[in-house]
Amino acid sequence: QVQLVESGGGLVQAGASLRLSCAASGRTFSTYNMGWFRQAPGKERQFVAGISWNGGSTWYADSVKGRFTISRDNANNTVYLQVNSLKLEDTAVYYCAAGSGPPLRLWASTAYNRWGQGTQVTVSS
Repeated sequence: QVQLVESGGGLVQAGASLRLSCAASGRTFSTYNMGWFRQAPGKERQFVAGISWNGGSTWYADSVKGRFTISRDNANNTVYLQVNSLKLEDTAVYYCAAGSGPPLRLWASTAYNRWGQGTQVTVSS
């Protein structure tokens, strides 16, 4: 089973950029589809971005298209989320998730069965 550890969050001003990382343990990382979700205080967890096991396909929430980029490095068992032009409403805990099987419906949390502990991103004005 893969285990996930996120890093790279922090307190930044609006308009800034961050790169979130998710390091995975285990030898089977390259077989997992990966996703990023976020949860703001008092709100439900929401999909941010997803990437297929081989990196060939990516998906984004409409709210982050053009600002966020998901990528993966299977040689180093890591998935990234480059977040640019941060807005106040991007403030949330960002979670990395892994799911096995065909890369279908990666915008749904049910596509994933392993989750990290999250990294906090706080955007100030």
